[in-house]
Amino acid sequence: MCGITGWVSFDRDLRSVSGTLDAMTETMSCRGPDDRGTWIEGPAGLGHRRLAIIDLPGGRQPMTARTPRGTVALVYSGETYNFTELRRELTGRGHRFTTESDTEVVLRGYLEWGEAVAERLNGMYAFAVWDGRHDKLVMIRDRMGIKPFYYYETPDGVLFGSEPKAILANPLARARVTTDGLRELFTMVKTPGHAVWDGMNEVEPGTVVTVDRGGLRRHAYWRLETRPHPDGREESVAKVRELLDDIVRRQLVSDVPRCTLLSGGLDSSAMTAIAARQLGETGETVRSFAVDFVGQSENFVADELRPTPDTPYVHDVAKASGTDHRDIVLDSHALADPEVRAKMIRARDLPMGFGDMDASLYLLFRAIREHSTVALSGESADEVFGGYLQFFDEDARNADTFPWLVRFAEHFGDDADVLRPDLTDALDLPAYIQSGYDTAVAGIRRLDGESDFEFRMRKVCHLHLTRFVRILLDRKDRASMAVGLEVRVPFCDHRLVEYVYNAPWSLKSFDGREKTLLREATADVLPRSVYDRVKSPYPSTQDPKYAVALQEHVKDLLGEPAHPVFDLVDRDRVARAAGRDVPQITQASRRGLERTLDLAIWLELYKPEISLA
Repeated sequence: MCGITGWVSFDRDLRSVSGTLDAMTETMSCRGPDDRGTWIEGPAGLGHRRLAIIDLPGGRQPMTARTPRGTVALVYSGETYNFTELRRELTGRGHRFTTESDTEVVLRGYLEWGEAVAERLNGMYAFAVWDGRHDKLVMIRDRMGIKPFYYYETPDGVLFGSEPKAILANPLARARVTTDGLRELFTMVKTPGHAVWDGMNEVEPGTVVTVDRGGLRRHAYWRLETRPHPDGREESVAKVRELLDDIVRRQLVSDVPRCTLLSGGLDSSAMTAIAARQLGETGETVRSFAVDFVGQSENFVADELRPTPDTPYVHDVAKASGTDHRDIVLDSHALADPEVRAKMIRARDLPMGFGDMDASLYLLFRAIREHSTVALSGESADEVFGGYLQFFDEDARNADTFPWLVRFAEHFGDDADVLRPDLTDALDLPAYIQSGYDTAVAGIRRLDGESDFEFRMRKVCHLHLTRFVRILLDRKDRASMAVGLEVRVPFCDHRLVEYVYNAPWSLKSFDGREKTLLREATADVLPRSVYDRVKSPYPSTQDPKYAVALQEHVKDLLGEPAHPVFDLVDRDRVARAAGRDVPQITQASRRGLERTLDLAIWLELYKPEISLA
């Protein structure tokens, strides 16, 4: 796991500007604290920061291969879980390896199959190849978009990086955000390819981007396709378990300490229990970690979104699976700390507005990093198996918009409620959301004979797997890599995603409950309490001290009347929220306070040019 960056300039020799490449590379130091390397040859420069996971001494990058027609150089971030099989196949084809790393397997795979190497990889990855034989850059991203990857076209080439900050470190990149960028910031829609920063794009998941003297081209090597599901109930349950056993076994491979993230929900509990059983075969104990808040279990108040606290279920799983478990207990002072907020915004390059859930994730990962370098997560199971409330809400199912937005404001507050009225009018967020939705559902294929209800549920599942999940995957990647922790996501294995996506909803929820296929596939390793537990999302603190701390920080901000944040947010609305008595602070007003603070810190850190033209 690493941070990558690079620069291709067909009109110059980049050796004269190696210092700029160094600066771009150093912005990725948090993603790769163990080593660094740069490589320049003529018009191409590559930079790499390494977090050593497999073959600690042998996986240094950039990695090169000399050929009679030119050098092929690679920078790679991620993990290829089937590298052992690919290495064996490539050896049979005459390739000779000098390291034990999966990076060299990807490089040799490119030499053998070219861009089609992507179709053979099972993993999470973002990598760039400078092919000196053809003077072209090839950028490839994993199928689900687990690892981030951005690029910025220049007059004579391209800049790229794992995160926008690497690109913005180059003087050719302009730190500018236009109207569409603000729209993307204040809607939970995740438009494919959109990077918020003007002129910058994401390499879309499952996509190859090539750049040569003729320009830039894109083609998809993978899409979520509609196919008939051949199996019945018993066969589907058995297949899901077979896939999970194989996926977890592959993703436990590491030369450094690893652990699991355990929330006490079905997803993380099933993954932890399977990992514990597999490692137990060799006498090894799984480490598990959970986040908790001071006083949360004692003072917990149930609501529609979170009916139960996590901790009792976490401890049931830890006991049943015999894990070496630790709760990371956070207090409101730490969650509201402006320094923590700034670190998370710096990690994400944007003020994404997850509030205390961003802060707690960062603090959880920072604590875990003291013990482990790799963590397995239950992220994405809700999108794959159908776990959210909106999968069962008739209004959300039938709405001609993104299902998670139907009750979003009710549960979390309106993202745009904090904005100045004139800005709200200029952004016209409802029209932006509707356009994004119409585009998102346009290409979803219906099976012959598929009922109206099943096709509606196919749309709901497709939207979660191609839009919503990418928001959460990006959040998890940035928070973890900000502290040098690699988080793996077994439920994003494309084989599992393809199989479960094409299972009809009548199979996904054959008992009327959420994630029935997953629950039945892992019933033998789950405590009964977890088997019966109703879905509860990632926790948020209920401590009123957190809201008080937010108010104090916003009051400090209100004391700076010239602060640029008030070009975006409505000062009077913010002042009213900051002056309310704590019992009157609604979820919406709390979110408004968090949004205001996030925007203020982002404007201070990045000083973006905001253009509403």
